[in-house]
Amino acid sequence: MTFLPRSLGGRLLAGGALFMLLALAVATVLIGFILNRFIVGQVDQRLELEIATLSGAIATGPDGRTILRPFVDVPPFDRVGSGWYWQVSGKDVDFRSSSLAGGTLDLPPRPADPPPPADAHQQGEPHRPDRPPPPPDAVSAAGEALHVRTRAVLAGTTPLIITATAPLSAIATPLREALIPLVISIFVIAAGLLAASLMQVRIGLRPLGRLSADLRAVRAGRMQHVPAEQPAELAPVVSELNALIDQNAAGLASARLHVANLAHGLKTPLAGLALGLAEPGRDPDGSMAPLVAQMERGIRHHLGRARAAAAGGGGLAATLLAPRAADLVAALGKIHSEREITATIDIAPEIAVACEGQDIDEMLGNLLDNAFQWARSTVAVSAREEARSIVVAILDDGPGLPDALLQDVLLPGRRIDETVPGYGFGLSIARELAELYGGSLRLYPNTPRGLGVALILPAAIG
Repeated sequence: MTFLPRSLGGRLLAGGALFMLLALAVATVLIGFILNRFIVGQVDQRLELEIATLSGAIATGPDGRTILRPFVDVPPFDRVGSGWYWQVSGKDVDFRSSSLAGGTLDLPPRPADPPPPADAHQQGEPHRPDRPPPPPDAVSAAGEALHVRTRAVLAGTTPLIITATAPLSAIATPLREALIPLVISIFVIAAGLLAASLMQVRIGLRPLGRLSADLRAVRAGRMQHVPAEQPAELAPVVSELNALIDQNAAGLASARLHVANLAHGLKTPLAGLALGLAEPGRDPDGSMAPLVAQMERGIRHHLGRARAAAAGGGGLAATLLAPRAADLVAALGKIHSEREITATIDIAPEIAVACEGQDIDEMLGNLLDNAFQWARSTVAVSAREEARSIVVAILDDGPGLPDALLQDVLLPGRRIDETVPGYGFGLSIARELAELYGGSLRLYPNTPRGLGVALILPAAIG
């Protein structure tokens, strides 16, 4: 089971959108990380500066006690409750910033530092322990979330810890203020990139749409081949399609030639045999003539099937119905002129079917021949377009057929009235030709009397 879209455009868009969103998400995380490090670095610099100032202000008094020379707390270390605090602690030493307002940081205990080196004699010299410092962020006893920087120094021989803190909001607030427009900008960029991808996919796949239209034109008979001027990626496909079209056309022409040769090679000798048997004394008991007639009907039937199969490989023609029907009606009208049958044709001149002209003549000729044979006075031919198909209706006012026989007469060799000339293969050949073109043939009662025939064929693509 796959979750990929069925269309190439959908797959390209889905893949592009997925990788684009992943790339933008990774970029957002990286930029946020960089911004966070930058802001933390700025806060750490401020805290280190305060620690350096305090370290320089620590001194040893005449009595040997550690003192803090007077200095001015710069903002924001002078604002009470600001979270910007400092504290110097050691043995008998406890100096605090004015922002603590007499309180204490009371942070989690820091791991004990190793003893200071013996040669460390400079006052306020930093002491860097071998153990790593505690995590920079901590929570004071008052519940404040603080970012902490510490430094171990020596005041004479007295080890001291200088602690400076900043509120975590000093990091979170600028980070949030920077990330919100950044995320909005990334969403806008993502929307623009998706729109650009959509346009790129549509432009990139446009040759496929043109190729589809060209193939429809070839199938409809308006073009013989797909144009060779195609993008480099489609050129091999178009070349193979044109080769396939040529191969099918050659096969169709060969099949029609073989059918014509077979018809000429068999029907002429059979006609001569039938004429010979008709001479007096050649067929005394009359048993040979029916056999010859049966052979002729079988050959005609199977030739019709072979021709229909050859037609099924075509599908490239677009044949106008109106002139074909008019020619057939005119010819049959002359054949049945003594019966004074009135024939009407109601077919729009632009109606065309996707069938070869000679196959249209075969189908309409058989159906109209039946209609003229059985009609009393009128035959009507009409055509209409219906759901990409052409429905040809042929109506006569003859005796019609019982409902039980409407399907039987479509079988090969089935004849209802043996007294009427014919072989019983016309309707079956017409039906097989129609079905091989993707259509159908059905019979129905004509109202108030007679028979109706509906020949359904694919419409030529305009």
